[in-house]
Amino acid sequence: MPRSIFHPEFRRKLEILDLVSRKRMRGRGKGERRGPKRGSGVEFHDFRPYAAGDDLRYLDWNIFSRLDRLILKLFIEEEDLCLHLLLDASRSMAFGEPSKLLYAARAAAALAFVALSGHERAALGILGEGLAALSRPLRGRSQIFTVLKQLEGLTPRGGTNLNLALTAYARQARSPGLAILFTDLLDGSGFEAGLTALLGRGYEAVLIHLVTPGELDPAVTGDLLLTDAETGERREVVLTPETRRRYLENLQSLCDRAEDFCRRSGADYLRISTALPFEDFVLTHLTHGGVLA
Repeated sequence: MPRSIFHPEFRRKLEILDLVSRKRMRGRGKGERRGPKRGSGVEFHDFRPYAAGDDLRYLDWNIFSRLDRLILKLFIEEEDLCLHLLLDASRSMAFGEPSKLLYAARAAAALAFVALSGHERAALGILGEGLAALSRPLRGRSQIFTVLKQLEGLTPRGGTNLNLALTAYARQARSPGLAILFTDLLDGSGFEAGLTALLGRGYEAVLIHLVTPGELDPAVTGDLLLTDAETGERREVVLTPETRRRYLENLQSLCDRAEDFCRRSGADYLRISTALPFEDFVLTHLTHGGVLA
C-alpha cells in the first residue's frame, strides 16, 4: 500500500477530523474526550457525600462551613479512545480493482491517522479462519508508520470464519473501544455471533461491508465454471437472466440481513462499493455515517 495516500491535501483534511463514539469508553490515559470516570478533570460534574479514602483535595469547604457536611466535588476526566481496525484478509478479499483488501487497508490507514493525530490509540486485527494477527494499541502520531508497515504486509489468504475470529479478538483485546470491521461478509457460517461477542465486551461496532462493481452488477453471461476463492470448490453455472436475478436477490438478502442485525444490536452498517474513491468514502460517507466529525 503506497504511503502516498497521505498526500498533503488529504492529510490536511484528515487532521481536522475526530473519531465519534456514542459510548463513554473507559480509556487508559489522558485524552481529549469525556470519559466515564470521575476525578481530577477540569469540567465540574456533580457532588456526592465524602467516603473514607476519598481525596481531601476535592472536598467542598464552602458547603462544609455552611452545613457542616463533608461533600466531594466530582469532575469529568478527559480520556482517550481505542480504535480497533479489524480487516478480513481472506482470499475473497483479493477480488476487484482495487482489491477489497487494499481498499480496506487504505481506509484503515486513514482512520488510524485520524485516531493517532487526535491523541487516541489504534490497534489492528487481521481476520481469517481465526484471528490471524493482533497488534497492541499504539499511541502517538509517529506510530502511523508502524500501522502502515503492518498494512503493507497484508496478503489475502485462506478462508473466513468471522464468528471465530471476532470472538477471539473480543476475548484477547484488553481495551474495548470503537471497533470498525472491514469485510465482504462472504462467510457461510455468518457473522452475528462474532459481532455479538464484541458488543458484549463493551465495544461499539461499525460493520463496513465491501463489494466490488462486478459483484453488484455481474457483466458475464453464458456457461461458466465458477471456483470458490476460499474453498476451491468448482461449480458449472449457466448465467441466464433468471440466474442473475436470483443472484442479485441473494446479495440483497445478505445486505438486508447485515443491516437488520446491526440495527437491532446497536451497531452501525455501511455498504460500500470499491468503485467509490476511498478518499470520498473516508471524508464523506464516514462523516455522514457518524464515524468521523
